[in-house]
This record gives sequence, C-alpha cells and structure tokens, in this order.
Amino acid sequence: MRVWMLTIVLCAAMAAAAPAQDAEGSKDHPMVSRFPGYFITAYDATDFGSFQFETDGDGITAEGKYWQISYELEEGRKKGGPLEIARNYLNLFTSRGGSKVFEQVDAGGGTMVCRMPASGRTIWLQVDIANSGEMYELTIVEEAAMAQKVVLTAAELAAALNERGVVALHDVQFENGKAALTPESLATLAPVGELLGTDATLQLEIGGHTDNVGGAAANLQLSQDRAAAVKTYLVQTFGVAPDRLTTAGFGDTRPIADNASEAGRARNRRVELVKK
Repeated sequence: MRVWMLTIVLCAAMAAAAPAQDAEGSKDHPMVSRFPGYFITAYDATDFGSFQFETDGDGITAEGKYWQISYELEEGRKKGGPLEIARNYLNLFTSRGGSKVFEQVDAGGGTMVCRMPASGRTIWLQVDIANSGEMYELTIVEEAAMAQKVVLTAAELAAALNERGVVALHDVQFENGKAALTPESLATLAPVGELLGTDATLQLEIGGHTDNVGGAAANLQLSQDRAAAVKTYLVQTFGVAPDRLTTAGFGDTRPIADNASEAGRARNRRVELVKK
C-alpha cells in the first residue's frame, strides 16, 4: 500500500512539474531567448511587417522582418519581476552595441524599447509586460526592404510607359557596392526584354539611382555602372540593338524617400526606365 501511495505521489509531482506546451508552430526569436520559466501562448512571424515602437514622443515605425511572441509564466515557476524582465532584454542589446529608446516599467508592468545594429541593419525590440510579470510580449523588427514578389508583365510595363513615360524598378538588385546583378533581379528584367522584343520601335533610357551611403562621386559612378550593367544584360540576353538603349547615372541626387531609414534607402536604390 505504501509503495502504491508513493507511486501516486511521484506521478502527481511529475505531472505538476511538466512544462507547459508552447503554442503550435511557435518558437523563440533566433537571436532573443525567453525569460526562464515562461512558455509561448501566441506567435506571429512574417517576412515583412510594420510596427510603431514606443518612444517619449510620437513613436517610431520600423519595417522589415517581423515577430510578435507572447509569453506566460508556467504554473509553479518563479516569475520575473517586470523591471528584471525588461532589463534582461535591454542588457542583451546594450552588450552588443545597442541602446535604450524608451522605458516605463513599474511593479505592475510596463514597456521597454531598445535597438541595436546588426550586419548593416537595425533590430528593434519592444517588451510589453503585464500582470506584475506573469505575462509579457516581445515585438521584434529587423529593418529591411520588402522583397518584391510580384512583377509587371510586358503588357503592364508597356501600359505604364505609355501612360507615365517612366517606370521605377525597385526590385532590380545588385551585389553590395557593385554593379553585378543578383540572380533574383533577372525575373524583373525578363518583361523588359520581352517588351523590347515585341515593340521594335521602343527606345529606353536606363537610369541608375543610389542611396546616400558613401561619397557622392562614388555613388555617381556606381549608378552609371549599374545602368550600364542592365543595358549589357538586355543586349546580350534578348538581342536588343544597343542603339535602342541609352544609360545615365544620377547617384544619390534624386531621392524619392528619406535616406534616414533602411526602408527609405531601399526605395532610393532603383533603376528607372524612361521612354524616349
């Protein structure tokens, strides 16, 4: 009887100690772990999203790879205090060159925002803590430009050129600091080559544009080289007569977005086709 009772007690203790299950399909951010003793109750991650992070002013909106992960204290585990949770994440970022943007945390909960540089981009983190630390939520955005997954067809490109006279191709990408086209850019240029092949009278100016990172002279030369690389690709791949295509480079002199953010800089890095 005593052995049987002991078995029941041990099984009950093991069941009570079993960790709560994370929400199906969820996981921690690859760079930011959870506070010990918590499990994931909700999870959302997308390749491109937007979030307005808290500041002392109107907030700052960041765009890029997006995560929002909600955590709750496991039963029987010791909770973290709100300030302890917030400062753990802040210390993680500051130890890697980051900085605090906003903090308003008391015994009941609150919000902390920080950011840090990583591989030429900025990673933002907001920690929202509730119920005196029994639950908290992480919102993380790794700033990056959106990958363009929808391209104009040759017919749509022709209509846009006829209507506006110019089309900006933001998804023609090059190797960093170079004029070499990336493989992902070739799908975008395919409709251009198709249109030039079907409309033998069409002539285009290919204009290269950069962001303002680096010197003005270097950006000007880079934009010229990139425009020339696009021309070379169209001539060699689609058999377009070279005299139907002219090139121009404008460097960083014609921005269409704010260069202060990665999203803005990405919009400024573009190739424009101008109907002649």
